[in-house]
Amino acid sequence: MSLQQLYLTLLAGAAVVLVSVVATRLASRVGLPSLLLFLALGVLLGEDVVGIRFNNAQVAQDLGTAALAVILVEGGLTTRWSEIRSLLAPAGVLATVGVGVSTTVTAAGVHYLLDLGWQQAFLLGAIVSSTDAAAVFSVLRVLPLTARVAGLLEAESGLNDAPSVILVLLLSTTPFHLNVLEFIGSLIYELGAGMLIGLAAGWLGAWLLPRMALPASGLYPLATFGLGFGAFAAAGAAHASGFLAAYLAGVVLANAGLPHRAATRSFAEGLGWLAQIGLFVLLGLLVTPHDLSAQVLPAVVAGLVLLGVARPLSVAASLGFFRVSAREQGFLSWAGLRGAVPIVLATFPIVRGVPDSARLLNIVFVLVVIFTLIQGPSLRPVARRLRLIPRQATREIVVEAAPLDVLDAELLTTTIPAGSALNGVSLVELRLPDPSVITLIIREGRTFVPTADTQLRVGDELLIVTTRLQREATERRLRAVGRRGPLARWFNEHGDPD
Repeated sequence: MSLQQLYLTLLAGAAVVLVSVVATRLASRVGLPSLLLFLALGVLLGEDVVGIRFNNAQVAQDLGTAALAVILVEGGLTTRWSEIRSLLAPAGVLATVGVGVSTTVTAAGVHYLLDLGWQQAFLLGAIVSSTDAAAVFSVLRVLPLTARVAGLLEAESGLNDAPSVILVLLLSTTPFHLNVLEFIGSLIYELGAGMLIGLAAGWLGAWLLPRMALPASGLYPLATFGLGFGAFAAAGAAHASGFLAAYLAGVVLANAGLPHRAATRSFAEGLGWLAQIGLFVLLGLLVTPHDLSAQVLPAVVAGLVLLGVARPLSVAASLGFFRVSAREQGFLSWAGLRGAVPIVLATFPIVRGVPDSARLLNIVFVLVVIFTLIQGPSLRPVARRLRLIPRQATREIVVEAAPLDVLDAELLTTTIPAGSALNGVSLVELRLPDPSVITLIIREGRTFVPTADTQLRVGDELLIVTTRLQREATERRLRAVGRRGPLARWFNEHGDPD
């Protein structure tokens, strides 16, 4: 490549990134998942429109796997241990037993309904059995679900990639054979070794980074992310689960009280978005649009089997022994979002030369597009209908500022809904736990700093400064007063999560 060609390539790459950033803003305004616009951009750049020809499944698999690792590290670095600690057991069962049930049920359905061979049927079931970390993490950023449901979705999406990858690789053999004992042995080794490597990398960083005096604050995010990605590579080299190692290393590092946490999370989020943009555009380039139309009906059938039968059965079988309500199980069944992971997994059989695997890629691509269009915009109304969005739902604001890091402080925002008992309550009556304080109120488009006598009103948006230790107590107090007023404790209301 000449220097001039390099300039043109970099210019095209910069243009794709900028267009994708603008598309993300447009997608959020119209309620569409941004991944669809990134995929569409890749398709437009492909051979049927702009004319860029790309059909190298091996390159797509390699780059896609690396991008997924970046996304999982970012997901781990934005995960709160306090929110998923009690949910690891159900999420782990959902990520293993659930994948097995979903794969089996989907395979049986598409084998008989679409007349697919058993190998192709099981491969399709395994490919679409994993929820997508990028899609789930992006939804959780904007959808204020109850802590239990959000934690289950987050932990499941971070854990279930590994079993799906193992299953797809074992099924991508020629001649086809399915050895259950081989699968179980591989699963135990890869998950166990991946977990140990990820935890070791996280603990190493948690011990080392606070003791290092790096010359620039920007090096701390680089070191933190490097540890997470190093855990992925080390686990892969040991034939263990790199995805699990990357996610767990990120979780440990995120909750270790490292310096410059806000800067690290912002850096990780930026890299995560860049990985998503590159990954989805690449996968859009990989498919050929004129080959997709013939797979619309098979994709719809497979998607209906997956969402209507396989996913609900896998959720019920996995969570039946845990205290997960029917409402929560219903939402988890509907919110199993698919995205880049199934499309990347669909390249594995192509690379290994499995017969008819190119058709599987087209089916998976169409399935992801159609059902993301259906599921994405419906998640908020479904969650509201199932009463899984708390009335006083706070959202975290990530601000890169040194004083917040030094004080271990956090910024929250919440809006007072209609019917809330917070209406008419003064700040002195609210009695948030010390040192939490409402620093700003936005009312009818006007911003002002409240005093102790300021009374809250319906529609007020509150900006709250608190500490990490007092965040949970602050949220409980807001919920309690929102339900029963300033004398909530007299009514035995302590603001427990819904």
